[in-house]
Amino acid sequence: MGAAGGVTRRLAEHLNALDDGAARDALARCCGARRWVDGMIDARPFANDRALLDAADRVWWALDRADWLEAFAGHPRIGERGGDERSRGEQGGMDGAAAATRWALAEGNRAYERRFGHVFLICATGRGADDMLGELRQRLESDPARELQVAAGEQAKITRIRLEKLVSP
Repeated sequence: MGAAGGVTRRLAEHLNALDDGAARDALARCCGARRWVDGMIDARPFANDRALLDAADRVWWALDRADWLEAFAGHPRIGERGGDERSRGEQGGMDGAAAATRWALAEGNRAYERRFGHVFLICATGRGADDMLGELRQRLESDPARELQVAAGEQAKITRIRLEKLVSP
C-alpha cells in the first residue's frame, strides 16, 4: 500500500465515501459472502487502507463454513473458459495452457468437487496453469477440514487483491 509499504487512505477513502448501496455492490464484487459484505459495511468508516484490509481479514475469519461456501460458489472453475472479465484476468496464467493441462485441470476440478463439495479455490493471480494443476493434485490429498481452511485462505487472498483493484486504474 503506497510507497515503501506505508499506510495510505486511497481505498479507505473511496469505500467510506460511497453510500451503503454502492459500498455493498463494490464489496460484493470482492467477496460473494453476504455476511462478509454486511460485516464490512458495519466496520465503516475505515481510518486508512491498512484498517480496511485488517477488517476484511477479521470479518472473513469470523464467518462460518456456510459463508465460506457461499463465497466459493461465486468463482468459476480453474481453467474453465467464461466467467466474468475479472475472473478471466485473474486466471491469465491459463492463457496458452496445453490441451493436456486443461484436460487434467477439468478432471481434477471434478474430483475435487466430489471429494470436498465445493469448487477448487486458488488465488490464480500470477500463477501458471501447470503450477495450479500441481497445487490441485496436492490438495486433493488433504483432509477435508484442513482443505476448507486452505480454500478459505485462498479466498482471503483473492478478496484482498480485488479490494486493492477497486481503486486501480
